[in-house]
Amino acid sequence: MREHLLFLTGAMAEASVKKTLDTFDKDFDCTVHSLGISVASLMTTKLIKKRLKETFGADRALLPGGFRGDLDELQEHFGIPFERGPVDLKDLPEFFGQQKRKVSLDRHDMLIFAEINGASELSPEAILAMAQLYRKEGAEVIDLGFLPDQDFPHLHDAIQLLKENGFKVSVDTHEAQDLIKADKAGADYLLSLKPSALWVADEVAATPIVVPETVDDIQSLHAAIDSLLSGKRAFIADPVLAPIHHGLTRSIAHYYELRQRYPEIEIMLGIGNVTELTHADTGGMTALLIGVASELKVHFALTTQVSEHCRKAIREADLARRIMYAARQEKATPANFDGGLMGLHERHPFLYSDLEIRQSAEQVRDSGYRIQVNQSGVHVYNRDMYKLASDPYDFYADLKVSDDGGHAFYLGVELARAQLAWQLGKRYMQDEELDWGCAVEKKEEDLSQHKEAGVTLREKRANRKKRAVRGKSGE
Repeated sequence: MREHLLFLTGAMAEASVKKTLDTFDKDFDCTVHSLGISVASLMTTKLIKKRLKETFGADRALLPGGFRGDLDELQEHFGIPFERGPVDLKDLPEFFGQQKRKVSLDRHDMLIFAEINGASELSPEAILAMAQLYRKEGAEVIDLGFLPDQDFPHLHDAIQLLKENGFKVSVDTHEAQDLIKADKAGADYLLSLKPSALWVADEVAATPIVVPETVDDIQSLHAAIDSLLSGKRAFIADPVLAPIHHGLTRSIAHYYELRQRYPEIEIMLGIGNVTELTHADTGGMTALLIGVASELKVHFALTTQVSEHCRKAIREADLARRIMYAARQEKATPANFDGGLMGLHERHPFLYSDLEIRQSAEQVRDSGYRIQVNQSGVHVYNRDMYKLASDPYDFYADLKVSDDGGHAFYLGVELARAQLAWQLGKRYMQDEELDWGCAVEKKEEDLSQHKEAGVTLREKRANRKKRAVRGKSGE
């Protein structure tokens, strides 16, 4: 039997919900029911229990994604599951497409090495603090990077402190004696072992990451791999990804050739030479490089956050490896799994036409200002006015809030957000921050609780209360 879904909404959106549900093929039956309130955002658990007299034989009920209330309480009261759908009704087709896929991003098959550059100049405590931040961002292995001519007298103490706090540790230097010292201190991995120092692999228990003698000498890496394989020694090979205009294309070919030549060995891809040395947003570069790694079954990635524009490189690599793993498992392109790597733009930023926004404006019967954004610009309207513009200053003469500082401040913030959304092609929803993907950490919200009133509304209510008290006292 086909599933029967009940869609609960407000009066203003009822027709739009029905129209949207008619735009795609459904494998379920549906009933759209208005609760008699003007907008769906006014729904509460108490209101639904009071106004919903029947569930129309539905198997489950779908509420707007922004609904704040207790779903378990509703299920207990009505006897069917209540769920949140998409925040915007125009996303219903995609929402049900994703429900069919139901792909989790909980899994991956790649370890992230996060390098602490210039570790020798930091105290063990400072290294630990940075490592804890990197672990929160998604890294599993902390890489202590330093140059061969840099003295690192507290290397042992730093490694021990990290190990005591549950970290896996790698040490990144070309000095053989420092690699041996790191192994004795408990390091798990040793970067970077050149073929000329391959003897170190016989002296240590840690897993060596083997690199070519020089960036272009891929044959030296092949020879080192053959030697390690013959000795049945565990290792990871790193052909080294070169920066753009310094051999990037050739080095990618080296990775491909290495996988073809050695189908079963473990390989590392270091993405920092590209992300750090290219002044472009890192999310897209990271997605592409982790995608290459996914195709080549690379299970180890080294990333850095040295340059300020790379400050979210670890978080981006973490999300990218999960997206690529899910896409590979689905034998699909990495599209429609998660939008967290699209910080500047969105796939579907403008959902409503000018006509649809006009029709919404005609239904408004109060003085509260509504703001919507589409390809034409920023639309501002209430019962008394409607205006379309792209510059917030163009609305100044039309917004009658000169005697209400709090409201003016609020509209200034919202119009600035709306302008950014229009300029960049981002989704705008009034009273909500713009979504910058994984570049900005999202605030966790408890949707079972109602949203706290904003500072301007709280101040307005407080001032109203003060005036009422003064009026009663005869002041």
